[in-house]
Amino acid sequence: MMIKLQANDITFSYNSSPILKNVSFDIPPSKLVSIVGPNGSGKSTLIKCIDRILTPQSGSILIDRKEVTRMKRMDVARNIAYVPQNSLRIFPNNVVDTVLMGRRPHLGWLSSDDDEEKVWEVLRLLGIEDIGMSNFNELSGGQQQKVLIARALVQEAEVLLLDEPTSNLDIWHQLDVMNIIRNLVDKKVITALMAVHDLNLASRYSDRMIMMKGGRIVAVGEPSYVLTPENIESVYNVEAAVRRQSETPYIVPLKHVPVGRRG
Repeated sequence: MMIKLQANDITFSYNSSPILKNVSFDIPPSKLVSIVGPNGSGKSTLIKCIDRILTPQSGSILIDRKEVTRMKRMDVARNIAYVPQNSLRIFPNNVVDTVLMGRRPHLGWLSSDDDEEKVWEVLRLLGIEDIGMSNFNELSGGQQQKVLIARALVQEAEVLLLDEPTSNLDIWHQLDVMNIIRNLVDKKVITALMAVHDLNLASRYSDRMIMMKGGRIVAVGEPSYVLTPENIESVYNVEAAVRRQSETPYIVPLKHVPVGRRG
């Protein structure tokens, strides 16, 4: 089996407090994989370690069998594109200029007509070309999220990392963003890894899931393998029923389980 992205025994701590503990997995090319788990399980930290925003204390991360920690920063950006949970920085630019920032790994500080055309191609692909000249800061949350995805896509990287791409979005925009990501994986042959809270969204759109708790991986596999009542109770302290909709499992929470009940 070909492997696009691989993590081997990743360990990371904040101020000597362990967040990730010997995390290992591998992802084939052109797959959409979701990382699920409760708050504090290490989902976002793992995403940031892969993108070298954070540096693990031990372990290795490989793209096409090349170790990410040995790459120059620009080489990382040519291989990995990162979509943050939200825009912590305020972009005082219009949408085109904001997305054009994603071309920097290929052009330095000077852009060309070809780079701007790539930006418009991505805006058309995502169906947001009509807001190309709008101010980023004046857009809705759903529009801003699409612009951040567009900025990542123009990097032309083959691995796309997304940190909770549907957080703070209403249900229409959640489905819209997830459909965009699914289509990109299928049509652009991109490998996507996303941290997500909503188990049912993850189940519907993902090829594989990585379930985490306390900085460790509890289960890896297809949604039907990972999303079992036993795993959900063990990881989330929630008793749930697992139904099927066209072979896709979906979760019906029933009641919370007192924390002390589980060993």
